Amino acid sequence: MKSPRTVILALGSNLGDRPGYMQKALEKIHENIGWIQDISKVYETPAWGFDGNAFLNACVSVSTRLKPEAILDHLLQIETELGRQRSDTKSYQDRTIDLDILLLEDGVIETSRLKIPHPGIPERMFVLKPLNDIASSEKHPVLNKKIAQLLRETTDDTSISVAGVKLEKPQKSYQFPACNYIAVEGNIGAGKTSFSTMISQDFNAKLVLERFKDNPFLPKFYENKDRYAFPLEMSFLADRYQQLSDDLAQYDLFKDFVISDYDVFKSLIFARITLHEDEYSLYHKLFHLMYKELVKPELYIYLYQNTERLLENIKKRGREYEQNIQPDYLVEINKSYLNFIKSQSNMKVQVIDISGLDFVSNRKDYLYLLEEIDKATQD
Repeated sequence: MKSPRTVILALGSNLGDRPGYMQKALEKIHENIGWIQDISKVYETPAWGFDGNAFLNACVSVSTRLKPEAILDHLLQIETELGRQRSDTKSYQDRTIDLDILLLEDGVIETSRLKIPHPGIPERMFVLKPLNDIASSEKHPVLNKKIAQLLRETTDDTSISVAGVKLEKPQKSYQFPACNYIAVEGNIGAGKTSFSTMISQDFNAKLVLERFKDNPFLPKFYENKDRYAFPLEMSFLADRYQQLSDDLAQYDLFKDFVISDYDVFKSLIFARITLHEDEYSLYHKLFHLMYKELVKPELYIYLYQNTERLLENIKKRGREYEQNIQPDYLVEINKSYLNFIKSQSNMKVQVIDISGLDFVSNRKDYLYLLEEIDKATQD
């Protein structure tokens, strides 16, 4: 899972309801590209490079996981949705909205479609002034000068003034970060690790990830389940107990809450499926001795994914030892999880069907999931 990067965008409008178009653009940027972190003042300047109406201009910084080309595609789509009309002429024109990528941290890109940093930054007061509001100490990655210095040195003497309007951040305030501990669960290949990681990055949470890759019995189990089921389940139980005991006991002053990509009860769910009856009876006793000592999640999220999509995801991530997992095994796991969830009365639980969603690549799907888990905290 890639960490978010900060992209700085320029917004401009000189047709119709100029503040309205800019605010709508911010809403669409939030929905499609990422979290809006900071917004500059709005400035008014004469049209630059052609004879037209005065422009309103602003800059925003956005936290995004998208690649530069994908950001550009979304910006062009937003311009079209907000009524910008382009012609074949290369001269400047009036426009309802103009959206440009200025900076992407220290990235330098030069293709036929995209140039980052934007080549017009040093010579345009209507860009430098709002950019300085939100990134004065950022260095231009090519010129190696801070934005504040470029503003002082620019030869553009175009008149510019602060407009009497203000743009607002469109994102809502979520309630779930008020929980101390959230567990995200799901079948093999459901995407629980990706989702937990995204939440931890976006909401300043301590992330606890299951250490399944280090388990030496896992590849052996998929080759010979009868022989290796019990040592596998016992090793998982011991490791999960130790990890959760350690991580949940140590409060992190710099994090707002804890989120994990598993709950220890999955040990019992998988053991019920994989172990013989006599093995499960012993395992059940040992599990409950440990379980009563652990902190329970305040919010339990189950990401339900249909079997077909699970198999696609398993194949796509390419773990060799998982490639022979059978559909019936995944169906049984789903049933066991749902039976466990039905039995819970002292824990907030939210089951979300994500079978038709791609929350990693599609931000709208991700925002939908955030809305859904927020509902559980409001009930």
